[in-house]
Amino acid sequence: MEIRLAEPADAAGILAIYAPIVRETATSFELEPPSEEEMRRRIAGTLERRPWLVCAADGAVAGYAYAAAHRERAAYQWSTETSVYVHPDHRRRGVALGLYTALLAALRAQGFANALAGITLPNPASVGFHEACGFQRIGIYHAVGYKLGAWHDVAWLELRLREDHGEPAGSPCSMAELIARPAWHEALQAGLSRISP
Repeated sequence: MEIRLAEPADAAGILAIYAPIVRETATSFELEPPSEEEMRRRIAGTLERRPWLVCAADGAVAGYAYAAAHRERAAYQWSTETSVYVHPDHRRRGVALGLYTALLAALRAQGFANALAGITLPNPASVGFHEACGFQRIGIYHAVGYKLGAWHDVAWLELRLREDHGEPAGSPCSMAELIARPAWHEALQAGLSRISP
């Protein structure tokens, strides 16, 4: 297995994981799966500022994790939202943990201060996973989304990526800047070390 940056060619493999979640569950609040072209656009847009990682097994996408903007106002730029999805055939092997280990290390190296995760409830497995990764529950949006014939709550969890919340040294660095640093390769290796062979 390997953990690496997502590429446009990964869009089909990512959709193979994501589309059933959109169609069959309230985990995602999208109502229709995006097209392959739209997924390629999302990957490219994310990679301008934040990581989008895939775990590949024998050339196929076993799972993926990415960071997204948390709101658009400039003062939010040091906070980011995180998500991880794993193909059913690769669950319970540490793929999600490996991807999140790499993702969170990369976000720290970029200079982000907070990672946030929104989880549709009930989802004890995802809440438990995030808590095991160090996230803490901070609140619930009640009946905030309507999908599959029901209203759904969303729990919010946060992880402080830096202990010192003094004045930031600057804006989080771009992916191009991060990839040029040793911390990038260290993040990927740290993630890979968490996956069972």
